[in-house]
Amino acid sequence: MDRLLFMGTPDFAVPILEKLIKRYEIAGVVTQPDRRAGRGRKVEAPPVKAVALAHGLRVLQPPSLRQPEVVAELRTLAPEAIVVAAYGQILPPEVLGIPPKGCLNVHASLLPKYRGAAPIAAAILAGEEETGVTIMLMDEGMDTGPILSQATCPISPQDTRESLSARLAQLGADLLMDTLPRWLAGEIEPRPQDHSQATYSRIITKQDGLIDWSLSAVEIWRRCRAHYPWPGAYTYWRGKMLKVLRACLLYTS
Repeated sequence: MDRLLFMGTPDFAVPILEKLIKRYEIAGVVTQPDRRAGRGRKVEAPPVKAVALAHGLRVLQPPSLRQPEVVAELRTLAPEAIVVAAYGQILPPEVLGIPPKGCLNVHASLLPKYRGAAPIAAAILAGEEETGVTIMLMDEGMDTGPILSQATCPISPQDTRESLSARLAQLGADLLMDTLPRWLAGEIEPRPQDHSQATYSRIITKQDGLIDWSLSAVEIWRRCRAHYPWPGAYTYWRGKMLKVLRACLLYTS
């Protein structure tokens, strides 16, 4: 059985890890450190950590992958390949070079479109009718590595980032289960990306949820969907914050 190391953090990564557990030996799971979240600012563990612990897997939560002792520890796990899904850090060359079969990333867009931190929100904001998932072989760039496989997914007018993310996570898990064994068997030839067609998505901030009423109705509608559930769409009325949970377009003749 092939030995893998998994790196992931949010809900998007959970279905991917769960499918890997059923089929491969997982040497360890690397995820982001526990952090304070919510109104009470309680310390919360990443969703991936909970799944890993429930299956008795070794969990590592280094604040940085650039520390020599962290790289040495990962090397001792001796993975054949590393699978990454929304981990939250760029992998340094020292980590990329550990597995003989490389590091595979499950990215939630049809690369080279929407490289970067928030590809799902970016697709909704751009008014795309279709997006998808890419399995790519990682290099030192930001989502610039060669493509191993892709699968498409429609975006419905009702989709929020939350609903679309859930579907893409399942799609990514299924695609990985089809791609990974063929990659490990040497049956896939990586396909370079067309870098001239690349677009980028930036990190979403709390301020992105503030509605700019000078924008068109379509743009506001897209922002409400792209920023749900976080940071959420909000405005101010008579000095108080008003959260907009749902929005729809009304067409008049």
